[in-house]
Amino acid sequence: MRRLGIAAALFAVLVSAHVAAAPAHGVVAGAAHAPGPARPAQTLGWIGTWSAAQQLPEPSNQLPAEALQDTTLRQTVHLSVGGPVIRVRISNAYGTAPLHLTAVHIARPMPGVLGAIVPQSDAALTFAGQADVTVPAGADFLSDPLAFPVAPLSDLTITLHYDRLDFQPTGHPGARAATFLAPGDQLTAATLAPYAMLEHWYMVEAVEVQGARGAVVALGDSITDGRGSIPNANNRWPDDLARRLQADPATRGIGVLNMGIGGNRMLLDGLGPNALARFDRDVLSQNGVHWLILLEGVNDIGMLTRDAAAPMPDHEALVARAIAAYRQIVQRARDHGIKVMAGTVMPFMGFTYYHPAAANEADRQALNAWIRGTGNADAVVDFDAALRDPAAPDHLLPAFDSGDHIHPSVEGYKAMAELIPLAFFAPPARPAPRGKRK
Repeated sequence: MRRLGIAAALFAVLVSAHVAAAPAHGVVAGAAHAPGPARPAQTLGWIGTWSAAQQLPEPSNQLPAEALQDTTLRQTVHLSVGGPVIRVRISNAYGTAPLHLTAVHIARPMPGVLGAIVPQSDAALTFAGQADVTVPAGADFLSDPLAFPVAPLSDLTITLHYDRLDFQPTGHPGARAATFLAPGDQLTAATLAPYAMLEHWYMVEAVEVQGARGAVVALGDSITDGRGSIPNANNRWPDDLARRLQADPATRGIGVLNMGIGGNRMLLDGLGPNALARFDRDVLSQNGVHWLILLEGVNDIGMLTRDAAAPMPDHEALVARAIAAYRQIVQRARDHGIKVMAGTVMPFMGFTYYHPAAANEADRQALNAWIRGTGNADAVVDFDAALRDPAAPDHLLPAFDSGDHIHPSVEGYKAMAELIPLAFFAPPARPAPRGKRK
């Protein structure tokens, strides 16, 4: 084991700002035996079982300076489908220099203890046959396949160690899952000590399995990302959809990939790239994708007047441009054999950050009218009709409101997942294309 290269005192300061490890929510116990080392022949297609949209985290969500060298980073992800063979995608998409990881391990999490692993299940990934990997700036790197059976709706812990980072790494700030930082090389430790705990993912972009049926991408903003859900409980609406798919024999084996980014917009960048700009990466490059659920637009509408009222021509232009972006996404998805379900934009009157007025509500209604139009998407899920308050249709129903009047509650997210007709996931007419980066 490497010498602990970061002073433990520095991590102790970080630890003091966070709670100690607590019972985890939604952790699925797995077998404690170690996986086989054999690398199986690639005879089955790869399907995404988990992924997160990558971005450069804003300053408040970046790694602390004292964790930029000789650090172990442990994070747990919730899988949607299972399979006998696994591989992990490491991302340096927004890095400004090559990313060097000395090693990456996977393991089954210890039931009931956040940040702990079952030691007997620990396995080292390899990259082109090597234990370490150097990912060029702007690139991703897939691990070699590993025989490591995972169950549907189970959790997987990924632990990586890096010797030095000269830049802030690519990640996903809205993880809503505990990530642990510890000094030195503690890759195989059952628990990390000392540690700091954050709720962001870094450098891990996707987990894929062999043999599953296909995948659906949920492309959206913070509502898809799960703002208002419970950390470590996996109760975002895509998580609830994954449970529904697994419970039905007709849809079992379909992976769900949550590509939501907080603050995301169709037309302009926010905390991450706009939806049209990231479409190739977050949808087309995912392996085995046959379906897309698109829920975007509320941030475009709200940001137009966040600082000042806008003249009516600006409202009209915004709606026209948003519809044009929707058309682009639908057409490009169809060109790649992907069926698109469009979700109507839910009400957000009363949200104090945007302080929407009647003109914003008119914009929302205009965009929703287009979404509901025949043939504009392959299917429509009317989130608006189901989650709005009948007594005040420009507001969320109180039972489905997390309290900020734009993000659904846990019950609201569950209702969203229940609305999606499983008939949409009928077997595709032709195989989905392999992921391709541009």
